[in-house]
Amino acid sequence: MVKIVCVSHSPLMEYNPPAGTVKTEVLETFAGLAKDIEAYDPELIILFAPDHYNGMFYDMMPSFCVGIRATACGDWNSGTGDLSVPEDVAMQLLLAIRAEGIDAAVSYRLVADHGFTQPMMLLTGSLQKYPVIPIFINAAAPPLPSGERARALGEAVGHFVSKLSRRILIIASGGLSHDPPFPKMDSAPLEVQARLIDGRNPSAEAWKARIERVILTANQLKEGTGPCRPLNEAWDRQLLDSFASGDIGRVAALDEAGIASEAGVGGQEIRTWLAAFSALQTQGKYRTDLHYYRPVPEWNAGMAMMTAQPE
Repeated sequence: MVKIVCVSHSPLMEYNPPAGTVKTEVLETFAGLAKDIEAYDPELIILFAPDHYNGMFYDMMPSFCVGIRATACGDWNSGTGDLSVPEDVAMQLLLAIRAEGIDAAVSYRLVADHGFTQPMMLLTGSLQKYPVIPIFINAAAPPLPSGERARALGEAVGHFVSKLSRRILIIASGGLSHDPPFPKMDSAPLEVQARLIDGRNPSAEAWKARIERVILTANQLKEGTGPCRPLNEAWDRQLLDSFASGDIGRVAALDEAGIASEAGVGGQEIRTWLAAFSALQTQGKYRTDLHYYRPVPEWNAGMAMMTAQPE
């Protein structure tokens, strides 16, 4: 049996609270999903997530990478420690998707940033509670894999899990529209390029400056100023409608430039949702439930939580 949970993430959830009841609403929705997951009691979680120049860098940037072993880098207070990766099953999954023509990289030391760990903590309360196979999808460091390749990756994962007699939960972490202040390799100063190539183990001062910069740009976004593209609720809702209707092809056809112009550089993370829904679609027709959606400028994110399972 296969179920999927697709959620937005934001490193600012603990750092820049929005006005009113938004944070309470989001956390209560996550708590409700966590109860559902506990009742489902998955025997294996497959986690599609991006990175934000915390674990993956341009010294060797794959399109996709399967973690045979993985550990949290602890950015943004999003969890620490090793993930409970079943190494034998992770290798079987890697070989299965390669057999379908998806040349994913392999890592015995995948460093998982908040894109991986925040949803695990919010949905399961731990990085170790369930066996989990992390799959990195490059959504931040151009050139990116196309939507069609993300779709093919998801389908290959779906074919693999359909052969397992286990309760499978697929989590997708990312999106929706948001435009974080990512530097661009082709235009960044040399010292910033060096960080994009290998920015591991930043100093406390560098990390503090990064946090302050991200909070500043989010607050400027709320005020309608600053460098970040506004959140795009219409685009987000059209995307959610496409997933709900099963129109995976429309999402897969979206190109990198078009996504960036409509949804910001962070909108590229919809590749994780695309992979998850593509995996589920291999199981037949499905039904979805949209549990939450709201654009939250203080978090620079179109916050959405959607689940789906076979009819």
